[in-house]
Amino acid sequence: MRDKVAVVTGAGSGIGRVASLALVGDGYRVALLGRRRDRLEETASLAGDADTTLVVVADVGDEASVDAAFDRVLASWGRVDLLFNNAGRGAPPATPDELPVAVWREVVDTNLTGSFLCARAAFRVMREQSPRGGRIINNGSISAYVPRPLSVAYTATKHAITGLTRSLSLDGRAYDIACGQIDIGNADTEMTARMAEGILQPNGDVVPEPRMNAEEVGRAIVHMASLPLAANVQFMTVMATGMPYVGRG
Repeated sequence: MRDKVAVVTGAGSGIGRVASLALVGDGYRVALLGRRRDRLEETASLAGDADTTLVVVADVGDEASVDAAFDRVLASWGRVDLLFNNAGRGAPPATPDELPVAVWREVVDTNLTGSFLCARAAFRVMREQSPRGGRIINNGSISAYVPRPLSVAYTATKHAITGLTRSLSLDGRAYDIACGQIDIGNADTEMTARMAEGILQPNGDVVPEPRMNAEEVGRAIVHMASLPLAANVQFMTVMATGMPYVGRG
């Protein structure tokens, strides 16, 4: 497996860091993409063996930055077998009429355009390399199905990620490129810390929500990545068992 190369975006914290460490533990060499070198280097340090990680500072919302990042991965390791499209951001809670258009565009640029640009770069590499093909895993969200209150920008982009996943799956068939999506609910990361104190529910109540160990997400991603390209987990939901998901909305 050490010949397998993975690219993880948003690898400096949260799910990106957990996924990167899990993939290294499973034998991958992992290119750590993100905007903050210090956080990426922390992830690399946690991974241990310096030969298994590559720190690549990049802005996923910028085409030239993404292309340069993938060029560096190719120059270092010669191929890309897996892309975990993870980088994303939210926005301050707001009703649609209160959300600044500039903030909407920032969320779309990172969550949707960033995922497209990285998938585009990975697709180009995967269809031309030998052995041909690879796998793209998009980080969706529970919000790809059911929104939280006051989250119009984040929710819209995560619904769009599902369309991106399906299109990549269809267009990748001819080139041995598989694409799946992992939808995560309440993993224990910095981003979900406020859930332990209480988070707004659709009925207006503020209620604490349970969280799960984020390492379970890493294990799930490793499972999706471990399948042969002839098999694919199209969509996987992994979530805290007790969170209000099915009855949300």
